[in-house]
Amino acid sequence: MTILSIDLRQVGVIAAKEFRDRIRNRWVLAVTLVFTVFAVVIAYFGAAQQGAVGFRSIEVTIASLVSLVIYLVPLIALILGFDAIVGERERGSLDLLLSMPITRVELLLGKFFGLSGALACSTVVGFGFAGLLLGSRLPLAAWYHYAGFIVSSVLLGMAFLSLAVTASVFATDRARASGGAIALWFFFVLVYDLLLLGALVASGGAAATDAFPYLLLLNPADVFRILNIFGLEEVRTLYGLTTVFPERLANAGLLGAVMVAWIALPLGLATWRFRQ
Repeated sequence: MTILSIDLRQVGVIAAKEFRDRIRNRWVLAVTLVFTVFAVVIAYFGAAQQGAVGFRSIEVTIASLVSLVIYLVPLIALILGFDAIVGERERGSLDLLLSMPITRVELLLGKFFGLSGALACSTVVGFGFAGLLLGSRLPLAAWYHYAGFIVSSVLLGMAFLSLAVTASVFATDRARASGGAIALWFFFVLVYDLLLLGALVASGGAAATDAFPYLLLLNPADVFRILNIFGLEEVRTLYGLTTVFPERLANAGLLGAVMVAWIALPLGLATWRFRQ
């Protein structure tokens, strides 16, 4: 099947190979265990500083896990994808791959979707197994929120994987690609919100009514946080975002579309560059 000169069968072959490689080197198993262990530990001991230990509610659990995901999933995604293209170039295998009946776009998309499959598998199985351990008797509504949390975690990972692949395409060697991946993690996870907070304080709060809510959408980590927190009545008032982010923008469909855009746009840029 061919769409816009892209043979989806070729994309599938490359994606399947990337996924199998992650299975063989036990990368998927390792990350799955990391997600499971951290999720269980945070769910039981996340409220220890308030003097409470043990599983409290699915909303409090998700709120605690959101912070874990924002730090851990982007880092894993960036490590996973930073050498997707530049690594092949340095090993000398890129020319060999391109000598086969496959286009650059098909190769890039195959690698992205294969890595995305590995990351999604780890995320779903890891957090899903943790959910089964934490509350087999949870009501349906609680599982609905938890399932939404897992899906949004997958989208967050794919967004940062897209950024990693883009960095891999633009970099001239693995050292620069790894440096770019680290810089992306620091900027979006640590620095970006500090810059916005500084602008909010400097403007005396005026920015909260102007561009501030839209600036939050320019960070996939913030989109993920808002997407999960605004749907939890028990914890949403504990986050300062509720005072600066209007409810009209806190729509799951809109925020999901923004997250998909964060996946598609960097990947589109990488595709354009890789074809040059």
